[in-house]
Amino acid sequence: MRNWYRSTIGGLPRLYWYLWTGMLINRVGGFVALVLSLYLTSAQHLALPVAGFVVGAYGIGGIAGVLLGGVLADRWGRRPTLLLAHFGAVAVLAALTFARPVPLIAGLAALLGLMHAMPGPAFVAAIVDVTPHADRSRAFNLQFWAFNLGMAVASVLAGALAEVSFTLLFTVDAAGTLVTALLLLWTVPETRPARARSHHAPGGLHTALTDRAYLLFVGLSLLLAVLSTQTSTILPLAITGDGLRPSAYGSVVAYAALLIVVGQLFVPRLIDRWRKGTALAVANVFLGLGFAAVSLADRLPGYLAAASVWTIGSMIAAPPNAAVIAELSPEALRGRYQSVFYLVFPAAGFIAPATGGLSLRYLGDWHWVVCGALGLLAAAGHLLIQPARERRVAEQLAAERFAVPVAG
Repeated sequence: MRNWYRSTIGGLPRLYWYLWTGMLINRVGGFVALVLSLYLTSAQHLALPVAGFVVGAYGIGGIAGVLLGGVLADRWGRRPTLLLAHFGAVAVLAALTFARPVPLIAGLAALLGLMHAMPGPAFVAAIVDVTPHADRSRAFNLQFWAFNLGMAVASVLAGALAEVSFTLLFTVDAAGTLVTALLLLWTVPETRPARARSHHAPGGLHTALTDRAYLLFVGLSLLLAVLSTQTSTILPLAITGDGLRPSAYGSVVAYAALLIVVGQLFVPRLIDRWRKGTALAVANVFLGLGFAAVSLADRLPGYLAAASVWTIGSMIAAPPNAAVIAELSPEALRGRYQSVFYLVFPAAGFIAPATGGLSLRYLGDWHWVVCGALGLLAAAGHLLIQPARERRVAEQLAAERFAVPVAG
């Protein structure tokens, strides 16, 4: 047990744990987005098309927030970006609770999406700043575990509070966000490296958008995200199409979340000696095989078995995926690089349902075989780009190690 603690949790900086705790509290409390459509239709009595437009506004705000958060994290710093996003979200949640005109609700929803998305790049950039290179895989593994634990708790709270009062739901969400903001205010100083603060960083958002090595990795990550997004977009259609009740889908999602909460902490010891590209290739193989197995499932046990396989892939992928992004990001542009990566998720949120619906309709169970092929394709891609990426990382680490700090 002592060895497990040392290899999984021990040795990480105290400042990392402050950031980790803030992320967990914020994720547990951040459940308005989970039931936003329900609030709009049942409490505000909006028609489904109008509610869909408002939820879409939240998503558009999220895309803008990711990019803005990355730029501000590099220009202003991690701390002011995190504080602005969290205190801003508290204000927007309070306003949204009492808003009634539809245009105002839509505008506030977009602003809430922006505030919710802004902290992501700053949080991850701060973790990279404070965590030694050798410990980053463990740090990101614990971050992924906290994210899923928070999401599981938030889902339960959202359903319970929505049945009591939406006003109470918004209030609790705002309170959780405020607690996170105060924790960050009291415990987290600016973490941006001194070299980055002492002079204007060369390059900008366009640097990340034109970095060939980075974009190759982001492209492969998009394939992984498209596969993972099947669980929330196309899988429910497959399960109900087999004549199972919607509760069966809930059981599959809850089971997968439980696997992550129980098993994620043991992943670092499993993959610690693997090269990151190899770990990502193995992860994509598991994801591909898991979703391909859905083509054989027609009852709940079959879906649970498939979920076991693809969830193993998700758990293996999380630590090396985040660590590679950190390695490829220049020290002075970490926030911007993180923001470009975060665009993968809204992109996958569009691609998966837009193409998956048509694929499931015309290909039937072969849709899941195609998903399996995508997983194998992504696995091969990670193995192919691994040598060049490792050379790039070694050169970048050497350059940062021997860089002479600029007096400020």
